[in-house]
Amino acid sequence: MTDGGPSAQRDVTSRIERRRWARLALWIPVFVRGTDQQGRRFLEFANALDINPGGMLLAIRRYVPPGNELSLEVPSAPMPVNFGRHPAVKVLHGDVLRVEHAGDVFVTAVAFSSMPLGAAPSSP
Repeated sequence: MTDGGPSAQRDVTSRIERRRWARLALWIPVFVRGTDQQGRRFLEFANALDINPGGMLLAIRRYVPPGNELSLEVPSAPMPVNFGRHPAVKVLHGDVLRVEHAGDVFVTAVAFSSMPLGAAPSSP
């Protein structure tokens, strides 16, 4: 049993300080491709609950075990080829870190396996 003293405060502080980027709490529709716990490939429509350059938190109806790889595609309207400084990143790849059951969805934390273009860790 913890008393909420200095040790408990350090645990909370270390958890917060491990995050390299601030989260953007913006629900974004995402197509998720991967392999489920029975080894079957799937394509499912889900929502990113928050996102940062290191990963995203997904609400998905299917359970995907930690350690599985996912392909995440953000749907978008066609854009001109020469629009912007960098080509748009539409497909990201990542690994499932943890999963929590929440009603009729699984809240799934995904760490990107490569950093999206233009992303850099924030300065302390």
